[in-house]
Amino acid sequence: MDDAASYASLLSVCAQQIRQNGLKIFAISGAQGSGKTTLAANLQHILQQGGMRCGVVSLDDYYLSQRDRQILARKIHPLFAMRGVPGTHQIQRLYQDLQLQLEGKALSLPRFDKASDDVIEDLPTACYDVLIVEGWCLGALAQSAEQLALPVNALDLTPAAATWQGYQNQQLAQWYQPLWPLMQQMLYLQAPDWPTVCRWRKQQEEALWRARGTGMDAVSLQLFMLPFQRWTEAMLSGQIFHGVQRVQLNESRQVFY
Repeated sequence: MDDAASYASLLSVCAQQIRQNGLKIFAISGAQGSGKTTLAANLQHILQQGGMRCGVVSLDDYYLSQRDRQILARKIHPLFAMRGVPGTHQIQRLYQDLQLQLEGKALSLPRFDKASDDVIEDLPTACYDVLIVEGWCLGALAQSAEQLALPVNALDLTPAAATWQGYQNQQLAQWYQPLWPLMQQMLYLQAPDWPTVCRWRKQQEEALWRARGTGMDAVSLQLFMLPFQRWTEAMLSGQIFHGVQRVQLNESRQVFY
């Protein structure tokens, strides 16, 4: 099966699962650059062509406002000023939205503007037959004390790093993990390894430079990726919600079976 056929087959299977099982929530997880957003958009297009009301929202749209992250940075650790890791999302709002969707009620989805690094106006209130949720840490699990004690990069060696890690871990256990069973089907786009994820993310940044003439340089991007490494590598190694359906990707982001 060639690459285009493999991808088309994946889309067809996902759409069929949603229709046949009457799924109200379909989740797509995967590391940065793995193609979650593209897959969600293509799946939405197919379902809408078939007459379904299909909404799409990213976990990124649930980021805390810049003001709220500054408060968190002062209270817990300065690194929480930067969006990204568990603990920097409006996770209780996501829970409420998932409950509304499962009950067949109207909801207003949030939006986050990465250019201004802040929340913007919600989407208009609507009812959806199915809601596609995509995000890099969907399905992530809290780690043991022994795992947290093992540094994965230079960030783990900085002052009060244990406080920063511990808060993320506590948030995962208390607020994030209870949401995973609400996502009736979860797909995980499995990257080959962490270096490949970093290369994919670099390609995304290069595309931004070509399109907009702005973006992160190589050093800034390397620093940006560090906070994501612990949870991403854990998920790649199999520490992930048991209900996930894995889709293996090769180094070119192509699906293979």
